[in-house]
Amino acid sequence: MLTDFLFTVLGLGILVVGGELTLRGAIGLARLLGVSAAMIGLTVVAFGTSAPELVVSLQAVIDGSPDIAIGNVIGSNIANILLVLGVGALIAPLICDPASVRRDGTAMIAALALLVGLGLLGFIEAWQGALMLATLIGYVVWSYRVERRNGDAAADLHAREVEETTGVPTATWLVLLYLATGLAALIGGANLLVDGAIGVARAVGISEPVIGLSLVAIGTSLPELAATAVAAWRRHTDVAVGNVLGSNLFNVMLILGAASMTGPLPFADEFVRVDLWVMLGAGIVLMPVMITNWNISRREGILLLILYTAYIASMGMGWGRSVPGI
Repeated sequence: MLTDFLFTVLGLGILVVGGELTLRGAIGLARLLGVSAAMIGLTVVAFGTSAPELVVSLQAVIDGSPDIAIGNVIGSNIANILLVLGVGALIAPLICDPASVRRDGTAMIAALALLVGLGLLGFIEAWQGALMLATLIGYVVWSYRVERRNGDAAADLHAREVEETTGVPTATWLVLLYLATGLAALIGGANLLVDGAIGVARAVGISEPVIGLSLVAIGTSLPELAATAVAAWRRHTDVAVGNVLGSNLFNVMLILGAASMTGPLPFADEFVRVDLWVMLGAGIVLMPVMITNWNISRREGILLLILYTAYIASMGMGWGRSVPGI
């Protein structure tokens, strides 16, 4: 039990470091290749902040634990909306860029609704995952063309997302070192985290869906939490909101789309009974919160944190769970 817990904590730490190195290396590589700042923000930053979830979910499927893979995505999306934005709003009210909210917020809600629909079907098959990936690519290409043509506020927001990432290498050898080290840390950290989390779940009688929704999801959301806290502290709060909207979209379309290519992803009954609806409900609640005065106030941040605390507490009491919760 103690060894499994240590593996989990160590895996989380390595995973966070690997995610940061990979993100900075990817931005450095994109700059060396002459990719525009707006495109980097739209693709590389969104992918980089979702890299821990992606590697952990792939590792979980490979290890025969699809409940952790799906729980990780559902739990990360809930944590991003309620925990990450709640903490950010406590530091400073979060400005919501109207163009970003209308486009990326709508896309996020559509992705969350799609995931609920797939959950009601009971599983995600490889062809569905391939279609999700193709849809995401199409959305990114369309968004970039719109931004290039209009030069709108959303393009400026994506460009400033890149500026928020400091310590980006510029020398080619250092970029490659960051990428190689980061990817190795992601893979190694994911192995430790998944193996440790499975061991902890079995040792204390927690179901794999719950461990994926809570411990693993919060751990893989740490990069978004750190980025949001820093952006809020610097008063670059519109960037923080844009990061979360993009991360949630990539979590569904990229991570589960890619994970399903390794094998069908079945949904645990409790996901369908409780967690998918909590995730969709959190997204629906977020939209009017963002639109009202185009910001998330400290009071609204407290509300989001209360909702997240209630959700975690419900798992602790086993509401809607097939086994005793944590």
